[in-house]
Amino acid sequence: MIDLFSAVLVIMGLVVFEIITSIDNAVINAEVLHGMSHRARRWFLTWGIFFSVFLIRGALPWAIIWATNPALGPAGALTATFSNDPSVAEAIKTSSPPLLIAGGTFLVFLFFHWLFLEPKNFGLKGERYIQKKGVWFFAVISIILSLMTWFAINRQPLLAFGAVVGSTAFFIVHGFKENAAQRERELIGNVRMSDWSKIMYLEVIDATFSIDGVVGAFAFTLAVPLILIGNGIGAIAVRQLTISNIERVKRYKYLKNGAMYSIFILGWVMILHSFHVGIPDWVSPATTFIIIGYFFWKSKRELDVQAKQ
Repeated sequence: MIDLFSAVLVIMGLVVFEIITSIDNAVINAEVLHGMSHRARRWFLTWGIFFSVFLIRGALPWAIIWATNPALGPAGALTATFSNDPSVAEAIKTSSPPLLIAGGTFLVFLFFHWLFLEPKNFGLKGERYIQKKGVWFFAVISIILSLMTWFAINRQPLLAFGAVVGSTAFFIVHGFKENAAQRERELIGNVRMSDWSKIMYLEVIDATFSIDGVVGAFAFTLAVPLILIGNGIGAIAVRQLTISNIERVKRYKYLKNGAMYSIFILGWVMILHSFHVGIPDWVSPATTFIIIGYFFWKSKRELDVQAKQ
């Protein structure tokens, strides 16, 4: 049974992680909303939260628990996530290794794609050099997948299959995200599309971009109620930033770096958990705070230097 301090720490970590991983999408959303009416923007902030928090960030964890525990059935998986029965919690924990290695593989691949191929503000030494060697992305993730599968198959074939599922999920989701990002940018300045059509499309795109945060949440905890609270608060905070202070947030240019390095650590935490390596619950939120805090400080220091100049 998780204690109160650990629960609060996990929720705080989830909130920070959700906010930071959603900044890119929030920036594009803000640009689309800028050309819309005040009424439409308010609807996006209020009723849009229902779809963002309850339908997306609520449904995905439930679907993942159901997929890893098919014997429970859809109704059983829903009630199990809110059950205090120790036997139910133990059943979820026992069946979690394939879920954890799949999620960990997804996050590690996400990090390396950013490190090798995506445009970025270079926050650490070596990032510029690595991006010049972008073609090595496919070699690196192939070697990682091969090694994980080799070690996993000796333990449990389903564990090895989970690693392959994580790899497959990454390429499927990445394809959808690339298309969604392109379509979302096309909405900017599109005067022919109505405000409500844009909002509906933004909600669909938000569902695509929310997968990273939901998958990463399982590195913090398997307790779905905590995931719902942490991701829900984070999603609401992101909506507020989208409307009000997104320009200020954009000035902290290394926050994306912090998000991606956090994703890298969380991915390996999930993979190690899947191999039953004991990692304390505080490690995921603590490392998230430290990494994101460092890149926030680095961004602020650069802003201060620019202000003095």
